[in-house]
Amino acid sequence: MDSRYSSLHTAQYTPRQLKAAEAKLKKLQENNSRLREQLDIRRVPISESAHSLIRYVMSNRDPLLPSVWGPVDKRDNPYQELHKGPCDSCMVL
Repeated sequence: MDSRYSSLHTAQYTPRQLKAAEAKLKKLQENNSRLREQLDIRRVPISESAHSLIRYVMSNRDPLLPSVWGPVDKRDNPYQELHKGPCDSCMVL
């Protein structure tokens, strides 16, 4: 236990209560530490993020955005189904 606590403060509590209080204090200190770390994270306004996303979408061709780039030729579409054989409906039992 921390030396800042004198016997006057701890005399009225049982060892079990002290242990629970110390665990609670430790948990609060850890939570406080995580919150302080989050304060250091760089924040970006949503308007800046939206503009960045729009710039990216407009400058990078994406087959999933035909409304922006128009229809995609099948040979250029990485998401098209590949033909596996002469018959797509054959099944081996």
